[in-house]
Amino acid sequence: QVQLVESGGGLVQPGGSLRLSCAASGGIFSISAMGWYRQAPGKQRELVARIRSGGTTNYADSVKGRFTASRDYRKNTVFLQMNNLKPEDTAVYYCKAEGVRVTGFIGDYWGQGTQVTVSS
Repeated sequence: QVQLVESGGGLVQPGGSLRLSCAASGGIFSISAMGWYRQAPGKQRELVARIRSGGTTNYADSVKGRFTASRDYRKNTVFLQMNNLKPEDTAVYYCKAEGVRVTGFIGDYWGQGTQVTVSS
């Protein structure tokens, strides 16, 4: 059974940094794309960063220049380095793995979410 386990969230002051990690496991042969989404209270879930299998990375305009996503293809892990955090970055951050190929099935999976709070 495929699982995505996230870590690295927490409370940080404005201007600070955090690094999120997400590891996918469970009989995986390949993953097409991995990325991060976030959902703030009362708002819809939105894309933060997404890395395709070829390495192309897309970012939300609001995080460009501050956040950097990276991927360890061998370990099926994706990271999100968040610098110069702002209060508006406060949200639950979710990892997503797309096109996950296991025996007899291809599908998308979500992590359980990790809280990021930016506050003084």
